[in-house]
Amino acid sequence: MRRPTQPRIGERPTSRLTGVDAVRGLAVLGMFAVHVGPGPDPSGARYLILAADGRAPALFTLLAGFSLALAQRHDGPRGPRPLRPLLIRSAVLAALGLWLATLWPGVLVILAFFALYFLAAEPFTRLSTPVLAAVAAASVIVGPVLSFVLGPLFGYTTTGRGAVPELAHLTSWSGAGEVLEQLLLSGAYPVLTYLPYVLVGMALGRLCDLREASVAPRMAAWGTVAAVAAYGSAWLATEVGGGRERLLATIAERHPEALAAADPVRAVLGAQFGAIPSTSWDWLLIADPYSQTPLETIGNAGVGCALIGVCVLAARARLGAGLLRPLAALGAMALSAYVVHALVLAGPANGAHSWRALAAFAGVALVAAWAWQRALAGRPLGRGPVEYALRLATHGRIPRPAAARVSRGAPGRPTGERS
Repeated sequence: MRRPTQPRIGERPTSRLTGVDAVRGLAVLGMFAVHVGPGPDPSGARYLILAADGRAPALFTLLAGFSLALAQRHDGPRGPRPLRPLLIRSAVLAALGLWLATLWPGVLVILAFFALYFLAAEPFTRLSTPVLAAVAAASVIVGPVLSFVLGPLFGYTTTGRGAVPELAHLTSWSGAGEVLEQLLLSGAYPVLTYLPYVLVGMALGRLCDLREASVAPRMAAWGTVAAVAAYGSAWLATEVGGGRERLLATIAERHPEALAAADPVRAVLGAQFGAIPSTSWDWLLIADPYSQTPLETIGNAGVGCALIGVCVLAARARLGAGLLRPLAALGAMALSAYVVHALVLAGPANGAHSWRALAAFAGVALVAAWAWQRALAGRPLGRGPVEYALRLATHGRIPRPAAARVSRGAPGRPTGERS
């Protein structure tokens, strides 16, 4: 086994971890922008909302896989890992997600899906790096195409996708089957089209050793290339290659109710929270938010890769690390931030959509996370209240502060804490 490359001279020991947590903090802010900000219109400052639309869940999921690889590298080869902690974590995450969904917070709760991502990803952690990279690359194409092909077999040809499972669905066998179908195929963040992000993140975490000085800039560069290539290909295919005209013809035949909209394509996608229908293969050529197509997946993964590179580079400088510290604190407590924001949206902020609401959510979250970690630095509870509870439920004990500091070196490891 190749000896790990030592950090470059002058590099802060935790800069790569600060950078990864900062990207997760950006994903939290992107989630706030979509959930409580104004609509994602292509005009003025609303381009910021448009940039976040669809990319926050992709970033969370990509980072989950990336952090799985970081944790695996940190732990070293130990043979097969016990499944009991993974099963407990996934069960707790799923229960929390189902409960939050029953509160109707006005957002599509992702936690139950995340529970299944971690279970589904476990066998892939045992693959060699070349095989994992090949599987990840194939999944980006195979997952969306399988979803497109299988949709009509389950009654999802023109609409019906985008739901989230709730506790009430588990009161009968038919409801439990519906939950499983939503988690795998037809839900808002199904395994078929979101597990590829986890696998790509795992492959990146294996292939890109951020302890090497040249890796972060390469991630920033190649991530940018991948994103531009994917989004550019989608634009060329639809606007230049005649894809949009063929889609409009399909809409006239299969989705006539959308023809009256200013943008019939977006109207069809909006009917099922962005997911493409199975009425034309041309739908697979788009890269719209939440469309769950190969090009959207590649584009979003490229954005995530580039952000990791940029944030790790910034964290190597003292000034950059200081500026990223509030973002990194929020990213390290992403699960707590997610749960609290869902509870607030289910209560006093239900239906809020404005710049003022976004500023309030972002400001309070950044300040609260920074203050929490500063006050409880070095203590297990410093990772966040929900993260602490999840670890306690999983292991039944909390490590000493020194061990806690070591474990913080693998943010988002396979505990589900970062969903």
